[in-house]
Amino acid sequence: MSATLYVCTTCRAGEPVVDGRPVAGARLHAALLAEDLPTGVRIVPVECLSACNSGCAVSLAALGAWSYVYGRLTVADAPAILDGAARYAVTPGGIVPWRERPEIFRKQSLARIPPLEAAE
Repeated sequence: MSATLYVCTTCRAGEPVVDGRPVAGARLHAALLAEDLPTGVRIVPVECLSACNSGCAVSLAALGAWSYVYGRLTVADAPAILDGAARYAVTPGGIVPWRERPEIFRKQSLARIPPLEAAE
């Protein structure tokens, strides 16, 4: 299975906007891109995940799998986020066993969304 890691690049994480300085979400996106990308994972920037009170936020999704939204993330979490994304990408249905998830994914999950089903 392949997975998409959506990264909110507009998350401010409660910080004021400073001219010329990227917001926290954009910095998280850059930190993720600076790491080695796991096999089967692609990173896609998005303008908003509607988790503004819980920024920085990311979402993991795959065709036919449960999707997840995680929040309260920082640049320092980039390696753990990619570790969790790699585990998600190789797990059928998107359900990584609880104990195999990075701690930030166990403690900072904002939503779990069921897979879309084909229209009949």
